[in-house]
Amino acid sequence: MAVTVSLAVLFGIITAVLYRSRAVGFWPAVALVLFGFTLSSTGVGPAINQLLTNLVTALSNAAS
Repeated sequence: MAVTVSLAVLFGIITAVLYRSRAVGFWPAVALVLFGFTLSSTGVGPAINQLLTNLVTALSNAAS
């Protein structure tokens, strides 16, 4: 749960920075957020969550 919240905050910050730097416009940013919500409700959502959890675990194990 903590990893999911942390990644959500991280991706939110990245989206905000891209929007503020004008690398991504407002409506494309909204479309990306809605795509993320839609993707998470499909069958691939748990697989993406597991992949991200495994990636974070591997990175934390490599750092220690």
